[in-house]
Amino acid sequence: MAQQYYSVEQVAELLDLHVRTVRGYVRDGKLRATRIGKQYRIAREDLEEFTGAPAPAAPAAETYAEASTVVRVDGIGRDAANRVANTVAALLNGPGAHGLHVHTVHDEPRSALKVVVTGGLEGTAEILKVVHALTEGPS
Repeated sequence: MAQQYYSVEQVAELLDLHVRTVRGYVRDGKLRATRIGKQYRIAREDLEEFTGAPAPAAPAAETYAEASTVVRVDGIGRDAANRVANTVAALLNGPGAHGLHVHTVHDEPRSALKVVVTGGLEGTAEILKVVHALTEGPS
C-alpha cells in the first residue's frame, strides 16, 4: 500500500488545531515531517505516533485551476486604454472577482496596451471577453 502523507493544513484540520500550532510542533521536533520544497508533509505513521491513535484518512484535496494570461492590444490610444483599465478595475470590485488580479500597462509611444490577468478560469474568461469587446474595432 502506498505511503499516505498529510499537509500541515490537513493535520491542523484533523486535530482541530491552528496551522501555526502544527508548524510549531514540526519546528520543535515534536511532530516528524518531511520538507518538500517550501511545504511540510507528515507521514501517516508519524501522525499516529504523535497522537497515539490511528490517523483518519486525509481529506481529499480540492481541485483548482488558475490561468495566467497576457493580452497585447496594438494600435490603442490613451483614452481607449484608460477605458479598458477603468472598466476592468470596476469589474474587479464586483461580485465573482475574488482571487482575480489584473494589471494594465499602456505604452503610449507604441500605442500598445498589455493586460495581465491571473486567477480562476471563469473570472479570467469574463475579463478577457470584456477586453475583447472594448478593443474590437467596428466590423
